[in-house]
Amino acid sequence: MDRDLLKQQLEYTLDETNFDDQGELYRGKVRDNYINDDTITMVTTDRISAFDRVLGTVPFKGQSLVELADWWFGETADIVANHVIRRPHPNVWKVRRCQPIQVEMVVRGYLTGVTSTSAWTAYKRGDREFCGNEMPDGMRKNEKFPEPILTPSTKAAQGEHDESVPPSELYKRKILEPGLYKELARIAMRLYERGVSRAADHGLIFVDTKYEFGISNGKIMLMDEVNTPDSSRYWMADDYEARFEKEEEPRKLDKEYVRTWLADQGFTGDGKPPKLTDELRVEAAARYMEVVENFTGEPMQLEVGPVDESIYSILNPFAY
Repeated sequence: MDRDLLKQQLEYTLDETNFDDQGELYRGKVRDNYINDDTITMVTTDRISAFDRVLGTVPFKGQSLVELADWWFGETADIVANHVIRRPHPNVWKVRRCQPIQVEMVVRGYLTGVTSTSAWTAYKRGDREFCGNEMPDGMRKNEKFPEPILTPSTKAAQGEHDESVPPSELYKRKILEPGLYKELARIAMRLYERGVSRAADHGLIFVDTKYEFGISNGKIMLMDEVNTPDSSRYWMADDYEARFEKEEEPRKLDKEYVRTWLADQGFTGDGKPPKLTDELRVEAAARYMEVVENFTGEPMQLEVGPVDESIYSILNPFAY
């Protein structure tokens, strides 16, 4: 990975966009969504979030997410339809406008994590029941579960924390009906199994992930993204067992690297977050890109320079 090129892009990272002629703007943690009647122009910025807080930017992160999710949408199209119509720019999708289902379907294959909603945090404090799943006694951090578990999470507003809850609580709060939940659970497990299989083909362990769904014309749609380092954990497979036996952390190719750094600084979501160092931003970028290139088998095509200008030149070529 050419880290010098990543360093050059530090001053040009895409923090936000403001295209007043592309539709009504809704800004999420990472994406700027321009909403029209039936479609959304979804711009994936270089913003990075952790512990439900936006913390800064990482070079080429937006392009990395779109490129990898594009690959995964293709790999999972036989399991469930997705919202993507086309990709006019490396950072941009034109997608179908869906009615979001207000639940994140989180699938976990390993006992790990550092956030307040992680299975390991619950396990450490003595919990053995997690979102309706029984966790065996005697497990160690980063150990594989006997079977993957599904731990749904509420979708919190920006700046607030998601909440892991059992399905019964979703029904009680009238967030969704049991029949729809069971269908989403079936789809999520199939998606996760596909992820495990494809990751193993590429020398990686697909640890856990979350899926977001919506409804379009009465049909369930996979939306937002799929199996990227923002929504998933990836570990290197070749030395996982040896490191686990020595109680060392796995080699990680995902956002957990950033979460761990933040936790080491004493930040886990509350108070003022520490400023991300340039060294951390470049290393995070390299890890994102390594995952992308591992799966796609092709080097990412990168151009140093202002990303918002290149996006707008495509969305509205007559403006230039």
